[in-house]
Amino acid sequence: MPIAAQLEYRLIGPQPSDAPCIVLLHEGLGSVGLWGDFPDKLQQATGAAVFAYSRAGYGASSPVSLPRPLDYMQREACEVLPELLDRIGLQRGLLIGHSDGASIAAIYAGSHADHRLDGIVLIAPHVVVEDVSVSSIAAIKTAYETTELRAKLGRWHKDVDNAFYGWNGAWLDPAFRAWDITDALAYIRVPVAVIQGIDDQYGTIRQVEIIQEECYCPVELTMLPKTGHSPHREAPDATLRVIADFAAATLPASLSGT
Repeated sequence: MPIAAQLEYRLIGPQPSDAPCIVLLHEGLGSVGLWGDFPDKLQQATGAAVFAYSRAGYGASSPVSLPRPLDYMQREACEVLPELLDRIGLQRGLLIGHSDGASIAAIYAGSHADHRLDGIVLIAPHVVVEDVSVSSIAAIKTAYETTELRAKLGRWHKDVDNAFYGWNGAWLDPAFRAWDITDALAYIRVPVAVIQGIDDQYGTIRQVEIIQEECYCPVELTMLPKTGHSPHREAPDATLRVIADFAAATLPASLSGT
């Protein structure tokens, strides 16, 4: 399916057609802006191009029709992301995903034999639905409707209700309990780095264990103490070190000879 939406994006560094590129895939309530200065620090630490975009329904990108289909992450990975990578001229690179974005990165890597992909970094990934995830997502719905959370999120999303209820409604749908992407893991053929906060309120170590059990490719795991669901915000220096080391080990120094 072609990309029908207008997508907000930000590119730091050289063009993806001219240098190795890191593509950032945001969380379920994320956007280009919510990455903060992490993309800039990532570009400085790696020397690679860094491309961040807001998926449809987020940030300043086009809104989506609600409710979202329960396979919205699979659709993003299999229909939108392939065309986006082609359009930006990706030659070689990494996918770095956070939360929903990590799930999208894993689905893409497991469903596409993309010779341009040198590895994936999964930050606080979800591969199955856990009770703790649903409980926390139910609690944030209450907070969104009764506190200043809606106004705070409104700084980052042109249509904040579209962003919030698109994500929240899917995860709280009883049928979403069956969501499971473990089948894709066995087909990943590039190195994987997983960064997980020990105090993640949206998922347990079981998510990581499943990745380690199902992946045949190398999996590097970093568990960060005193860190919740957003390691790149809560432990940015440690997260950057892990990614910079992974990028140095997996990305080509340049595109010469490719």
